[in-house]
Amino acid sequence: MQLQQLQYFVAVAETRHFTRAAEVVHVAQPSLSQQIRALERELGADLFLRARGNITLTDAGEALLPLARRILADADTARHEVLELAQLRRGRVRLGATPSLCTGLLPDVLRAFHDRYPGVRLLIEEGGSHDLVRELARGALDLALVVLPLPTASPSLTTVELLREDLVVVSSPESPPPGGGRRAVRIADLEGERLVMFRHGYDLRELTVAACRAEGFEPDFAVEGGEMDAVLGFVRAGLGLAVVPRMVAARSGRGLRVTPLARPGLHRTIALAHRSDVAPPRAARELQRMLLER
Repeated sequence: MQLQQLQYFVAVAETRHFTRAAEVVHVAQPSLSQQIRALERELGADLFLRARGNITLTDAGEALLPLARRILADADTARHEVLELAQLRRGRVRLGATPSLCTGLLPDVLRAFHDRYPGVRLLIEEGGSHDLVRELARGALDLALVVLPLPTASPSLTTVELLREDLVVVSSPESPPPGGGRRAVRIADLEGERLVMFRHGYDLRELTVAACRAEGFEPDFAVEGGEMDAVLGFVRAGLGLAVVPRMVAARSGRGLRVTPLARPGLHRTIALAHRSDVAPPRAARELQRMLLER
């Protein structure tokens, strides 16, 4: 049974005339009659009583008519649903990002995307790069903003570098400034300072600890284990210093002293990642374009 056959059947049922029905569906009358006969053979029953100038439905035809109309209506709804999705009227994007990027980079881009495509749902998952890579690989995310280099090599992922961001030191204005008040501090100046440190698995934690060890000392933690908002709150409370991305410091600067790191400083590279074997959905590709053009 084909949708086209049901369309022809409904046209004949409504016009009670094969020639007029053929005109309604824009097909030659012999082709329409042939498809109706094929449908009757498929169903094993006559659908019409044919008499010159008088076409009526059989009992089988009467039973099929409401079902055929519903099937055709459902098919038309399905076409419109897919069309709306293709035109970005509906759909969803599952985006993963590190918490610092959710705070710094994403708000403006997501606002612009939502303004342009208000019918597309945005599902955001926060996590470290390691967790996000795993979620991408198992198909739980369409895109992810991750920190390079990836924690483990993943040939199944495609990454595109998005930006290279400076890290800065934030502290409470009520506490003594780091580095004796110099305009820029060195990593070595953090020796002996009490740091507010992110939880394990946080890219910023590994980066900061590695930089301190490269200068020959172990960082001293006043508080550890927090997410971005908690870390900034602890710093505002005067519990210690933290090393955070410049974008985060700029957005959360109220109640914080921001001090740049002296050259060569610390940086991180942000990339947009997706699976190599599966093309992202249309809506995700549009968000990807907006992120790359930001």
